[in-house]
Amino acid sequence: MSEAASGPKRSAPSGRLGRGTGHGFGSGWISGILAVTCGALGYGGVLCLLFPSFLTTPSARALYPLDLVRFLIYVMLVLGFGLGALSVVLRRRRVLGFTGIALATAGTLLGGSTAEVGTLGGTTAVGLDWFLLNLFVLALIFVPLERVIPRLREQPIFRRGWTTDLMHFAMSHLLVQVTVVLTMLPAALFFRWATHPWLQDAVASQPVVLQLLEIVLVADFTQYWVHRAFHRVPWLWRLHAIHHSSESLDWLAGSRLHLVDIVVTRGLSFVPLYVLGFAAPAVYAYLVFVSFLAVFIHANVRLDLRALEWVLVTPRFHHWHHAASPVDKNFAVHLPWLDRLFGTAYLPPARWPAAYGIEGHPVPEGYWRQLAWPFRP
Repeated sequence: MSEAASGPKRSAPSGRLGRGTGHGFGSGWISGILAVTCGALGYGGVLCLLFPSFLTTPSARALYPLDLVRFLIYVMLVLGFGLGALSVVLRRRRVLGFTGIALATAGTLLGGSTAEVGTLGGTTAVGLDWFLLNLFVLALIFVPLERVIPRLREQPIFRRGWTTDLMHFAMSHLLVQVTVVLTMLPAALFFRWATHPWLQDAVASQPVVLQLLEIVLVADFTQYWVHRAFHRVPWLWRLHAIHHSSESLDWLAGSRLHLVDIVVTRGLSFVPLYVLGFAAPAVYAYLVFVSFLAVFIHANVRLDLRALEWVLVTPRFHHWHHAASPVDKNFAVHLPWLDRLFGTAYLPPARWPAAYGIEGHPVPEGYWRQLAWPFRP
């Protein structure tokens, strides 16, 4: 159809030309999302200062460097306000910008980075501090990493499904005390009979580095079979399918886990650690190691780690576990040679999966729908 036949074209309304409406660079959407994120981090940090007894993890309170925490809260509030103002200027729909400004302003009015620390006490709390700290540190490390050495360069930071994964991340961290108790409960209730002081003393007296290596071996051997069962037993698979429903992998995708899946997997993996009696420093070191590795192996990064692929699970190895085809491969979380030993390894040279997710896409999007989906008829 010619231009004449289609009628005259409307010119952009005065004052609207160039104002962003999409999600691209310069549209104000990225600055708006960052404004909301920074404003929420700053506001949440202020709440943790004011109500530590209700919002902070009791075992971690004494470990926080308060001056550094206050400085980070200040930076987040400033960024939330500044990026929010930028988004308001750039974007036609100003909801994100004004939300970031509102969060930063609310945090400032409550006292900002100079707010007085509230009364300390209590043994139970929502892990808001744990959520904010992990989100800040992991995003600071992996978002730039995925931009510098991406596996899929065209995959955006805020890809499809990221809000669902962020909700999974938030709930698993906010409920950290609940999940920890439920993780330790089966071992204490059903396997106390298997503990022997002489064995536990001998294990705990070893060098911490040796204990850490032993924990990695024992835990991953257990997790391998638990993980394999989640793929083979139908009612367990309905829980674990949540984790495999993501069609894009990045640092946040590994958080997409059903709470029952988390508790069962961690609870069974903790049993041999409890029975053997590893020392607390070695267990804490393992928790740091596994927390970082679990994020790293899901990340959208391309690294040449062929020298490690026989020794340690890498992103390429675990990405094949999430591949749409073939399925039921690479169950190990730390040690890939377990899959080679038991015949479930799949790692074609220099290749990555063409697609991720579950054929037919049976799992719905949205945190609450995914939480209920395994229990539906």
